[in-house]
Amino acid sequence: MGCGAFLPDIDGPTHEYLESSPACWSAYSEVLAREYADRKLFESVHRLTVDAYAIQHPGRPSSQCIQSVAGHLISLCAVLENGSSNEWATKVIGAAVRNKGRFTWLVPPQSMGPLTVACAWKARDAEEHEKLVRDWAASAWAAWSPHHPTVRGWLSLIEGRPEAPAAARRQ
Repeated sequence: MGCGAFLPDIDGPTHEYLESSPACWSAYSEVLAREYADRKLFESVHRLTVDAYAIQHPGRPSSQCIQSVAGHLISLCAVLENGSSNEWATKVIGAAVRNKGRFTWLVPPQSMGPLTVACAWKARDAEEHEKLVRDWAASAWAAWSPHHPTVRGWLSLIEGRPEAPAAARRQ
């Protein structure tokens, strides 16, 4: 299951377990390249880009996909609902994936949301890119709303750990 973006049919590489078309993977790669080339974009929205793409391409039930989807949903919850910093969200993902077997497969939504990587890919400048990524991440997170209580519970388990520095949680 992929994000549902309408992109041209092309040949090319894809991700090992994030199920996407070659065109979608190519668009995502170009969005990432734009963020890597612009420090401000990287610092402001790169975390959201990676998380949104991953949860819109959840793959199939396997330990690797379960960990991936859980970690990226937890990260989006931390940033979008709790106002956590991108740095904190990255640490939360690290803590999540170190706890193999804690998470369960969440049945992906029928629709991954109206916005996809194609939206950010079409951005004309850095300002538009940042806005579109924020909108895309919010749309992707909203698509998973039936699972929000579960994700919030997972996040609270991680944030309640002693090694979770409170100062790192907020920007």
